[in-house]
Amino acid sequence: MNTVFLNGEFMPAEQAKISPMDRGFLFGDGVYEVIPSYAGKYIGFWPHIERMFIGLETIEIDLGYTATEVRDICDRLLEENGRGNLGVYVQVSRGVEAKRFHAYSNTSTPTLFIHTFEIAPPPSVEDKKTYRTNISQDMRWQRCDIKTTSLLGNVMHFQQGIANGYDETILFDDKGVITEASASNVFIVESGTIKTPKLDNHKLAGVTRLMLLDILEKHSDFNVEETDITKEQLLAADEVWLTSATKQVGPVVEVAGTPINKGEIGSLWPQVQALFSAHMFSE
Repeated sequence: MNTVFLNGEFMPAEQAKISPMDRGFLFGDGVYEVIPSYAGKYIGFWPHIERMFIGLETIEIDLGYTATEVRDICDRLLEENGRGNLGVYVQVSRGVEAKRFHAYSNTSTPTLFIHTFEIAPPPSVEDKKTYRTNISQDMRWQRCDIKTTSLLGNVMHFQQGIANGYDETILFDDKGVITEASASNVFIVESGTIKTPKLDNHKLAGVTRLMLLDILEKHSDFNVEETDITKEQLLAADEVWLTSATKQVGPVVEVAGTPINKGEIGSLWPQVQALFSAHMFSE
């Protein structure tokens, strides 16, 4: 039995019901997080939840639960669902209002839904899984820094890549500067320096990105920069990586037909993935 949490109650997944008048359903009016866990140990739980609460404050939703209370719910779900390799999905919407209307009153009670799902074992250097990506101009809205459930723009970009035989789509703005990928952050290696786009409203502050930057600062001597990266720099880079909760540090060997490092994994990636693996459970 898969146990989920919905609005104060633990219940079998098949019993969970949400009103069609919920603003999360009608408008995508909410935020979410996906937190990996392995044998009951989370990767980046608190940064994920901190980002969620920042998003809730930004869109003016008062959840009514503390971060510690959310953690307790997630811990119980891991126990009840077997403590294996589980992703924890946390979603908060503004809740149910009687009338469909663009403006919100904030008189409704937010909907809190949490469930777990099976995920693959954590990536490792030995896996040597690689990625081929498409590249496209970023056509999403201007507040990609909020991890909103309104993901149609990301879905369309991701599907564009999949439809063309790629694993992801890396995005650039109208000036040819890389923003992020449709479901990942982007890193490159250029002349021995690890670079990632600096954050702004066009990019989500990825937790894996945050953790990797912190790990590299504390446990390596690599040169790391948060800076603008052009499309031309991306295509000419010595290495390109995608970071996300499930990919961790994913090496890219091709971008839209252009081989990266002659289509081979670069020399820095094994060192960086090994560092991430060694420190990923630190909170």
